[in-house]
Amino acid sequence: MSTVITNQLVLEPSDNKRLASLCGPFDDNIKQIERRLGVEITYRANEFNVLGDPLQANGATALLKLLYIETQPVKGSIPELEPNQVHLAIQEAKCLERAEAGDYAKEVQIKTKRGVIKPRNPNQSKYVANVLNHDITFGVGPAGTGKTYLAVACAVDALEKQEIRRILLTRPAVEAGEKLGFLPGDLSQKVDPYLRPLYDALFEMLGFEKVEKLIERNVIEVAPLAYMRGRTLNDAFIILDESQNTTIEQMKMFLTRIGFNSKAVITGDITQVDLPRGARSGLRHAIDVLGNVNDISFNFFTASDVVRHPVVARIVQAYEDYESEQEAIKQASRSQDGNSPS
Repeated sequence: MSTVITNQLVLEPSDNKRLASLCGPFDDNIKQIERRLGVEITYRANEFNVLGDPLQANGATALLKLLYIETQPVKGSIPELEPNQVHLAIQEAKCLERAEAGDYAKEVQIKTKRGVIKPRNPNQSKYVANVLNHDITFGVGPAGTGKTYLAVACAVDALEKQEIRRILLTRPAVEAGEKLGFLPGDLSQKVDPYLRPLYDALFEMLGFEKVEKLIERNVIEVAPLAYMRGRTLNDAFIILDESQNTTIEQMKMFLTRIGFNSKAVITGDITQVDLPRGARSGLRHAIDVLGNVNDISFNFFTASDVVRHPVVARIVQAYEDYESEQEAIKQASRSQDGNSPS
């Protein structure tokens, strides 16, 4: 029989408006915490009781403290806690079985002019630490796990500290299952739609005007992967996004572009390959070939690391479960065929 504990918590200073923001309309925030962490929360004024399994109850207690800090007045007004803030905080609290609350966030923090960007879970923390400590880092996993965003944040941080002289962002211009045909315009207009996620991350961290100025000065370069051929990239932070859509030859070409005092981060999701049928993903091949090479780190994310809407994690998990079942059926079928008499 599992142990159940009750944690008593008093939130100070007592402030009705801050408590209302914490609890949300009709206690929606409290209900979300209860549902996601499997605890029962009751409160009267600023006195809270959290009932549940010790691990989850302690996580929920720490979560309430953190969220109450988020309700501190800003320029005289109390900020309303948004559902996505509560969701991301819950993601952190659910990782308490692997790390003490917030420890992984204290280990690595990336400072940009728009604020501090910190990992949301231990896997992200390990990923950022590997980016900082390795020349080449692979981030492999489903959408929404922060692979590209954190890589761009590390690049911006390195540029701000003058550890590198430029940032290069690239990805293969592969259509996601749709034939787009001829695209009008110059090179920038043709490839910008493919590179939009990278631009968005830069704009959020540095601001639109600064990014435009850095692009004009070639301090930031955004280009399709094909334009990397024949170059040697020194004093640069290079990010290859959507690398599951590279061929084996393209991946080898990219990895051999890296020069002195440069870092490369390669991100991708091997479950979403848009290459023509029969073509092997350069990312899959690199995982097999480079696994034991020094100064190269591999980081694998799962559905539990998704930091988007909670349904995204459930979708990713459902696909993973389905693919595992299909693979098991195929293996069982092969085994039966191999044992059948000729």
